[in-house]
Amino acid sequence: MSAFVSQKSINCDAAAKIAQGAIQKAEELGIKINVAVTDSSGVLMAFLRMPGAFLHSIDISIDKAYTAASFGFPTSQWMSIIENDPALREGIVQRPRLVIFGGGVPVRVGDDLIGGVGVSGGSAEEDEICALAGISKI
Repeated sequence: MSAFVSQKSINCDAAAKIAQGAIQKAEELGIKINVAVTDSSGVLMAFLRMPGAFLHSIDISIDKAYTAASFGFPTSQWMSIIENDPALREGIVQRPRLVIFGGGVPVRVGDDLIGGVGVSGGSAEEDEICALAGISKI
């Protein structure tokens, strides 16, 4: 029996490409964003802030990436998960760094979760579009 497990994770080159790709999409959409990319453990690997992007969105983007990496599904799915469960709905939102609106997307290679990307600055839908555009660059 082995005492350790192997875990795949995004590398810094891929994280940078995702961040740049998200910024490119934001420029096309005419919005200003902050974009964060984490490894599979939710640790920050890359971050970019467009000039003029909301300052408060810095932490929101990082927390969206953390949430997506830690649960392995887009943050936009949280509302459908908690809507019919009052205890979960009331309790889960008390957790630090958990974001339950769109803009955080897990990064996968095949079935392997290798990281998360979080975008903040546009609407939840625009943020997710930018995150997915960034992921498409790898």
